[in-house]
Amino acid sequence: MGTVRQVTIARRTGFCYGVREAIDKAKEAAAAGKTTHTLGQVVHNEGVITELQAQGIRTVEALDDVQEGAAVVIRAHGVRPEVMERAEERGLEVIDGTCTWVIQEQRELVRLVEEGYTIVLLGTPRHPEVVGLLGFAPEAIVVDEEEDWERIPRRKKMALISQSTQPPWKFEKLAALMVGRSHELKIVNTVCPVTIRRQEDTLEAARDVDLMVVVGGRNSANTKELTRLCGIAGTPAVQIESPADLDDAGVFDGVAVVGVTGGTSTPIEDLQHVAERILALAGTPEAAASARELARAALAVAATPAGRTTSLPSPGRVTFVHAAGERTA
Repeated sequence: MGTVRQVTIARRTGFCYGVREAIDKAKEAAAAGKTTHTLGQVVHNEGVITELQAQGIRTVEALDDVQEGAAVVIRAHGVRPEVMERAEERGLEVIDGTCTWVIQEQRELVRLVEEGYTIVLLGTPRHPEVVGLLGFAPEAIVVDEEEDWERIPRRKKMALISQSTQPPWKFEKLAALMVGRSHELKIVNTVCPVTIRRQEDTLEAARDVDLMVVVGGRNSANTKELTRLCGIAGTPAVQIESPADLDDAGVFDGVAVVGVTGGTSTPIEDLQHVAERILALAGTPEAAASARELARAALAVAATPAGRTTSLPSPGRVTFVHAAGERTA
C-alpha cells in the first residue's frame, strides 16, 4: 500500500519559449507541405523527435544531407554564421528558430569583439549553443567548471558572457573572480531569465513537498541544476528521463507529497504522465484510484501559457480560466 496522497507540478515548467517556437516552426513548415528538416535534434527528447518524424520532419546532422530547395529549421541553440551562409548558397529555405535570447548573445559577442575585449565565455564545450556562439567570437576563452577558471589569463581589457542555461550562481562567482584578473572588466549577464524563473519555481515547489522528481535528459545541464537546487532546499530528489524510469515504489516509502519539475527540453505533458505514474505506483488506495484525474488537476494549476508545450492551436487543447488568467493544458 502506497503513501503518496498528492503530487504537485512546479509552475512555469515545460518547454522554454525558444524550444517551443523552434518546434512550432518545424511543424508549420511540414503542415504547409514543405520537405522539412531540423539541423540537429530540435530538442533532446526522444518522444518529441518521434512525434516530429511522424509528421515527416527529419533530423539531419549536416546541410549536405538536405536536398536542394528543402526547408531546414535552425534549432533554438543557433548556429555559426557560416552555416547560415552555406545553407543559402545551397538554395535551402532557412527557417531560423534561433531563440531570441541567443540572438542577443550573438550580437553582444560581435560588439565585444569589435571593441577589442578578451572574451571569456562561461559554457559547456561542444554544447550546440556554445559552438554557435564561437562562430561570432572564435578567440573567446570557453570555461565551464571551476577547475577551468585558473587558465583565464590576466588582461587589461576583458569581458565575461555566458551560455544562456548556465546557473546564475556560477556566473556570479566567476564574475567575482575575474574582477582580480582585469583592469577593465565588462560583465554581460546573458543567463536566460526563463532559466532563472524555472529554478526559482523549483525551489519554491521543493520547500513544500517531501520528495522531488526532476524530469529531463541525463546530460542536460539545466536539469542537473534543478536536482542540485532541490538538495539545497533540503528536499531529496530523484532525476529521471521518462515515466518508464519509475519502477520502484520503494523510492516513495513514507512520502506523502511529491513535487515534479522538468528541464527546458521536457514537454509539460511528460510531467503530467510522471505525476500519474507516481500516484499509480505509490499512491494511497484513494490516490491510486484517481491517478489520472489528480495528475490532470496538477497540470491545470501549473500549465501557464508561457510554459505550455506548443503555441499552435490544437483541437484537443483544454483551456482553464481563472483569476490569474488563461491556463492551457
